[in-house]
Amino acid sequence: MYQFESRVRYSEVDSERHLTLPAVMDYLQDCCTFQSEDMDIGVEYLAEQKQAWVLSSWEIKIRRYPVMGEKICVETWPYAFKGFYGYRNFRITNGQGEELVLANSVWVYMDMERMRPMRIPEKVADAYRPEIGEELPGEWGARKLSVPEGGTAMQPVPVAGFFIDTNHHMNNGKYILVAKESVPEDFAIGGVRAEYRRAAMLGDVLHPVVAVAEEKITVVLTDGGDQIYAIVEFAAAEKN
Repeated sequence: MYQFESRVRYSEVDSERHLTLPAVMDYLQDCCTFQSEDMDIGVEYLAEQKQAWVLSSWEIKIRRYPVMGEKICVETWPYAFKGFYGYRNFRITNGQGEELVLANSVWVYMDMERMRPMRIPEKVADAYRPEIGEELPGEWGARKLSVPEGGTAMQPVPVAGFFIDTNHHMNNGKYILVAKESVPEDFAIGGVRAEYRRAAMLGDVLHPVVAVAEEKITVVLTDGGDQIYAIVEFAAAEKN
């Protein structure tokens, strides 16, 4: 298991001093990136090989949002590799060991020159193999999400420069940021699932379509036509 410690910053919280959902995702992404960097199979190595890990899906369960100034520990570990898929768990705890956030993710190893999945190279697999741990217990949703019928079209969102990451496409967390803007403020988010279908590039325009159900809100980010960039499903927080 890999971990790093941090403290929730003022710049990462909302008006109620809670860590925002996009900031939660940033911590999770940073943790697995730090692990790869420390193993010398990180961003620079992958760029030289013209390869990349591309996120296929997330599921994040929020037990409690960390608050401003709270000390946290972010942990991650892979639990399986199959063909070109990598499976990884995450956990955020506080100084007392309380579990605040749990997450499951599925990644695809990509040949960025041919833009297609490739089998995970032995060097990469060998580096991660000693780090493989047990999958987090509990029920986790399927990798794929269905598109709800109907829905309300929202204001289109152009892909700005600060959305773009080192893979030269829109960062995983920014899809959540865009989708969350379509969620009413009085809807308390207790979890999120996301399926990524197509990488958005600088200058593309995302067209959110929102479907509201009793305990969840689904936001489909499209190109305005039949192409889907991502599907994001927000689950309502459990009532105390």
